[in-house]
Amino acid sequence: MRKFVVNVNGTSYEVEVEELDAAASSKRPAQEPKKATATASSNAGGTKITSPMPGTILDVKVSNGQRVKNGQLVMILEAMKMENEIFATKDGVVTSVNVTKGASVNAGDVLMTIG
Repeated sequence: MRKFVVNVNGTSYEVEVEELDAAASSKRPAQEPKKATATASSNAGGTKITSPMPGTILDVKVSNGQRVKNGQLVMILEAMKMENEIFATKDGVVTSVNVTKGASVNAGDVLMTIG
């Protein structure tokens, strides 16, 4: 896997791309598509979980002050008529939840912060 940063309309996205050679790609078994994952950025205020794409928040599974574990389901985002699960990216305590059920979000919007 190689990581790249792609800029789209002034917004940066970190993506991972798997390199395949011609022989490996023809023998490779089909895989399930990966789930959409939120981007996390860390700073003095904690780790910010951002929306991976525009959509509508269907459910918020956590609240301020709640302890979460890495990989725990924290939100469900509907985008293009698909439900996308948003997971915590680290163990910690939720220091802010910036969206509510029914909110419209854009790619890169901060959904929550984990301290």
